[in-house]
Amino acid sequence: MTASARLLIVGPQGSGKGTQGVRIAESYGIPVVSTGDMFRANIKEGTPLGQQVTEILDKGDLVPDELTSEIVRDRLLQDDAANGFLLDGYPRNTAQVAHLEEFLGERGESLDAVILLDVPRDESISRLKLRAAEQGRSDDTDAAIAHRLDIYEHETAPILEVYGERGIVDRIDGVGSLDEITERVFAALAARGLRLAA
Repeated sequence: MTASARLLIVGPQGSGKGTQGVRIAESYGIPVVSTGDMFRANIKEGTPLGQQVTEILDKGDLVPDELTSEIVRDRLLQDDAANGFLLDGYPRNTAQVAHLEEFLGERGESLDAVILLDVPRDESISRLKLRAAEQGRSDDTDAAIAHRLDIYEHETAPILEVYGERGIVDRIDGVGSLDEITERVFAALAARGLRLAA
């Protein structure tokens, strides 16, 4: 049994990984490390990093792997991540996997599990359309949703192959109630010997 958990949650947009990630992290007593949240916080605070990220995003580009990895490394060095973490949104491609492996390897650590929330594409689309209607999000157009799901399928599938070869991917049925999905995740992690925080 281990008292720590180093986790990665993966899933297409609309899979509920943000919601499930918070539930899982709270139950294991570890922080959620979300690249999206970190970028948004730096942009809002107007930090040098935030300005750099804003310039990149304003051009319609993705934040480079090296910069993203640097931000994540800094976050994982903070005290609250000493006993584990739940990564959300990173690594999102094989180059970032290599960066993460190098960082964890230097600390004699490795990921314990990769939680894949498996949601059919049509389910993701209907959830995102519902979110767009409820929140009035202009970025959730049919074309934008399809584009983001395509990027996920092309960039993230290779990551799952890398981690799948190591036998650490837990494919979780992401359709059902929030509680049902959370219970499925807990059962899979318990089977790996990961226990909830007391």
